[in-house]
Amino acid sequence: MEVDYIVVGLGIAGIAFCETLLENNKRFVVFDSGNNTSSKVAAGLYNPVILKRFTPAWNALSQIDKALPFYENIESKLGVQIDYKTSVHRIFSSVEEQNRWFEASDKPKLAPFISPKIHPNQNQDIKANFGFGKVLQSGRIDTVQLIEAYRNYLFNRNQLKEEPFEYTALQLTKPLNYKSIESKYIVFSEGFGMKKNPFFNHLPLVGNKGELITIKAPGLKLDIILKSGVFIIPLGEHLYKVGATYNWNDKDTIPTQEAKDELLEKLSKMIDFEFEIVSHQAGVRPTVLDRKPLVGQHLEFKNLFVLNGLGTHGVMIGPTVAENLFDFIENGKALDEEIDIARFQ
Repeated sequence: MEVDYIVVGLGIAGIAFCETLLENNKRFVVFDSGNNTSSKVAAGLYNPVILKRFTPAWNALSQIDKALPFYENIESKLGVQIDYKTSVHRIFSSVEEQNRWFEASDKPKLAPFISPKIHPNQNQDIKANFGFGKVLQSGRIDTVQLIEAYRNYLFNRNQLKEEPFEYTALQLTKPLNYKSIESKYIVFSEGFGMKKNPFFNHLPLVGNKGELITIKAPGLKLDIILKSGVFIIPLGEHLYKVGATYNWNDKDTIPTQEAKDELLEKLSKMIDFEFEIVSHQAGVRPTVLDRKPLVGQHLEFKNLFVLNGLGTHGVMIGPTVAENLFDFIENGKALDEEIDIARFQ
């Protein structure tokens, strides 16, 4: 088999790069064993505002403008709904926070994303005496549905190899040889699995374990994404995802009682309603200390590339950085200096 690209990993980063390849009529094959990834357990939020500090997310406007049509196109092609456009409501804890919100709404980079008024709380089951601030152009990508549907799409096109990638089988020739496949380039989008990649494991991908719970609360009647100590995200059928925790030390995907207790404590400060816990999940986010993605070319082997480190804003960042990497490989367009792995070399 002869292809233009081998893509390793089919989380958000891998899917974004595959879509870019399809748009440009490139031949490719994907290797992904289907094991649990951070993308599968992610909340899937796209939220252009950092709600702890009331500041814009990195390159928020350009990323939103790229991401929303990207997911709309996938929905149309695959015949599934994955984008649930839902406003985020930030619970205010004081008059001071309300005033900070007003100040933020006047800033040019935040004006497109912040409703410049206080929204009163009309739900007796929510603890929000000081009301809410409403974030615009926000929502949730159903990452589980996205990955499952996209895997089936590639499988039916004979472009998916459901097996682990064996680094020792890769022959660093031109073109590259991997078993029976010849390829011009290979792009590694393995998430935290990059720590086992001998070509890129020197990069500072530190990983950040996050845990979420899903609760069932019939009658809560919450149709917005609620944010205070944690997010409460409506999933339909009386189900809500609650998360997430952040742990920089633990690197496994085993849910812990400690994280569960933390989520329940924060949830109790937001709602006053009975619920049952339906599930508890954990995953390791592919995060970098400077909170920017890892994108670029291997220093020695020029046909090896990495697309990783999307972190907590992966669904929003993915389409932009995938296009940036493709333009770098195919058109010689410089990578954004903030994401280029050259910053660590």
